[in-house]
Amino acid sequence: MRTTLAAVLFTALTTTAVAAQTTTLPASNPFAKASTLPFEAPPFDRIKDSDYLPALEVGMAQQSAEIAAIANNRAAPTFDNTIAAMEKSGRLLERAAMAFYGVVGANTDDVLQKTQATLAPKFAAHQDSITLNPKLFARVKTLYDGRATLKLTPEQLQVLTLTYQNMVRAGAQLAPAQKTKLSALNAQLSTLETAFQQKLLAAAKAGALVVDDRAKLAGLSEAEIAAAAATAKERGLPGKYVLTLQNTTEQPPLASLTDRATREALFKAGWSRAEKGDANDTRATISQIADLRAQKAALLGFPTWADYVLADQMAKNPKTALDFMQKLGTPVAAEQRREAAELQAQIKADGGDFTLKPWDWDLYAERLRKAKYDLNQDELKPYFEINRVLTDGVFYAANQLYGITFKRRTDIPVYNPDVMVYEVSEENGTPIGLMYFDYWKRDNKNGGAWMSNFVNQSKLLGTKPVIYNVGNFIKPAAGQPALITFDDVVTMFHEFGHALHGLFANQTYPSVSGTNTARDFVEFPSQFNEHWALDPKVMPHYAVNAQGQVIPPALVDKIKRASTFNTGNTFGQALAAAELDMSWHSLPASAGRQDVDSFEKKALAATGLDTDDVPPRYRSSYFLHIWGNGYSAGYYAYQWTKMLDNNAYDWFENHGGMTRANGQRFRDMILSKGHTEDYATMFRAFNGKDPEIAPLLHDLGLNADGSRVAP
Repeated sequence: MRTTLAAVLFTALTTTAVAAQTTTLPASNPFAKASTLPFEAPPFDRIKDSDYLPALEVGMAQQSAEIAAIANNRAAPTFDNTIAAMEKSGRLLERAAMAFYGVVGANTDDVLQKTQATLAPKFAAHQDSITLNPKLFARVKTLYDGRATLKLTPEQLQVLTLTYQNMVRAGAQLAPAQKTKLSALNAQLSTLETAFQQKLLAAAKAGALVVDDRAKLAGLSEAEIAAAAATAKERGLPGKYVLTLQNTTEQPPLASLTDRATREALFKAGWSRAEKGDANDTRATISQIADLRAQKAALLGFPTWADYVLADQMAKNPKTALDFMQKLGTPVAAEQRREAAELQAQIKADGGDFTLKPWDWDLYAERLRKAKYDLNQDELKPYFEINRVLTDGVFYAANQLYGITFKRRTDIPVYNPDVMVYEVSEENGTPIGLMYFDYWKRDNKNGGAWMSNFVNQSKLLGTKPVIYNVGNFIKPAAGQPALITFDDVVTMFHEFGHALHGLFANQTYPSVSGTNTARDFVEFPSQFNEHWALDPKVMPHYAVNAQGQVIPPALVDKIKRASTFNTGNTFGQALAAAELDMSWHSLPASAGRQDVDSFEKKALAATGLDTDDVPPRYRSSYFLHIWGNGYSAGYYAYQWTKMLDNNAYDWFENHGGMTRANGQRFRDMILSKGHTEDYATMFRAFNGKDPEIAPLLHDLGLNADGSRVAP
């Protein structure tokens, strides 16, 4: 997942006035001047929680003054005195906000959460003051209307076009009374979206399963039991065991726990985490968010929020996205039915006398996987030590494809001792930027995995990218090896694909740099990068156990043969979540607030998928992507970009696979382009044709008619 500062600002729109009355920040504040650290990395060793609020308030005041100067400039508008000036504005605000939201997401505390809640309406008012400024818009419109005569470079023309379109989408052409109404909607939305995030974080922590009896953890490894005991001790529960919740419906221990009652308790703890009728219940909040988004879309001239969101995406409209998902639904549903029948037979073969439930799926899928492919996940984990996966797997693949190298930096301050920092350089030694890695789960970290920037790349500003990857892998107990699952390995490759997209940014203007792209394009490089985890050149390089033994070819072959196993479950979960998201955001303004439970039940039934046995990856009440992370009406992007990535991987396969030349071509034509071109045009130039659905289905082991691909 990719998060952006723009997403933070645009999803936090309100009308509360900015409190700061000064445009000067005390020199003692670490954000007062650009960081003197390499690549302007945030000086986390000097930043205190109390530094963020004044820096952000003064940053908004400074940018407001800069924008006022642009809007009130008596000189005729030019690209430089209007568009480029806008791109240069807000430097203090950006460096403080990017550090703040990076830490809030990965290492928050009570002070930071209070600051976040305070800032949401202030950011909103600030953004409204820019996008709804009539004088500023008049200058932008003058340039846009005369763009054909301005002799702009292609990137300049794109920046001008997007600036104009974004201001229109934000309401710049509305009448004054409509702008007032829009600002009121924005105010409510920013407050509710922030509240949702904070409630969910608290609900996930409170919803963890506490186990009294070690015997109930049968099936977990000694390391996993030790980690559960350590977590319990940290929470003041010595002698007990705590299984923390991942921000998904399925929980990793479900694949190992042999006590059915414990499995059911863990599943239900996650399923109901934010639906307990307490202060952390999110249902009323999301019902209101969906209603307000529909009202906002109507005010801006769109039938639904989905129509509004998709207008500037690669898919362009909800119909295209829904047609795409429906083409996947038939074969995936058929596979789900086959898988459920096979698992029910496995339960019976193991002596079980019960009907398959979601909390049984992962355990019996693992048993069936072992029976069909002689593949046991516990057999794999010794070969995946996280540091070696990173340096000899993720980094090695990037070196082979793009020639880049990595050097550990222990002199760069971090916000938590778990974080590692690396400097990234070109093949010739020229520095590219910095990478931070924060992999271990903490109670004060949002769920999931993501990538974002502390510093954006921009030739105009003279900045190089400073990027971070965040994960939520289970940290081993002290003295235990840092072993992870193969799914975790794939997640590392995925998030680093986002990082490559950011590292290779080569733009002049920050608004179109790197990963500042549409949701249904930004996940393309990340999902494409997952393929290299199993590459025959890469995997033996990093999959090495503590005794120095490389993963046996026979075991790798088992992984590959089993790669399409259980896809009805894994892909079906994501597809159901995408359709649930689209259902919420296809509501017209006239629909009003919905009862979350009944709406969700009806929406899931309409998918045609087996959502009883295979519930969605995210339930409405803990769907962080769509209520708090900017993916509203956009979760389909993961499936859409999986189509793009499989088409691109097919191109690689047909042109020699992992070669330096192919990597450079992908870098030049995709990874380094940012949003300087139309997405379809960009993809077609690389791939030679428009994307097709067949390579995606083949990757899932399925044919369009629902049958399985012949082995």
